[in-house]
Amino acid sequence: MPARRPGDGNTASAVLDVAEKLVQSRGFNGFSYADVAAELQLTKAALHYHFAGKAELGEALLTRYTQRFASALEAIGSEPIEAPAKLSAYAELYLDVLERDRMCLCGMMAAEYQTLPESMQAIVVRFFLDNETWLTSILELGKTQGTIHLDGSTRDAARMIVASLEGAMLVARPFHDLARFRAASDATINHLTAR
Repeated sequence: MPARRPGDGNTASAVLDVAEKLVQSRGFNGFSYADVAAELQLTKAALHYHFAGKAELGEALLTRYTQRFASALEAIGSEPIEAPAKLSAYAELYLDVLERDRMCLCGMMAAEYQTLPESMQAIVVRFFLDNETWLTSILELGKTQGTIHLDGSTRDAARMIVASLEGAMLVARPFHDLARFRAASDATINHLTAR
């Protein structure tokens, strides 16, 4: 791939923005370079200049998404609020995506996991593991504060939260009903905070 020229970052960013929207609404296998090129009024050759192939585009999408998500988790973690409020803020990250009639990028990619290149599979797995690790730390904090009550391990509870929120998005989406998601996310968090 040739070196990028100055100013090319804007085009690459626009390609990623469009591709992200398409993946979050159709899935990774549900869009092509032609779809991105048409929306941006570019040639497919121009897209290949920035991302040699769809796998490279997918890796860049996942990397950018996971970095943004990690920054959001860091911001929530640093807030001077109790663990249940941090969990609610975490659920809001998912709701923000669903409000735009999209799905979690990594959730969409996980649904197509077997068809993804190994490099993309690794990033998807890392996203979920990083989320579980962050949630585990918040749950441990809540146990210390006395605001979180668990019957099992914090790791199992973290996995339950991720699975619940991803599943709640999936089920709420065809109904275009954010209340379905809110009810599920609230029930998940309330289960951990009720005595």
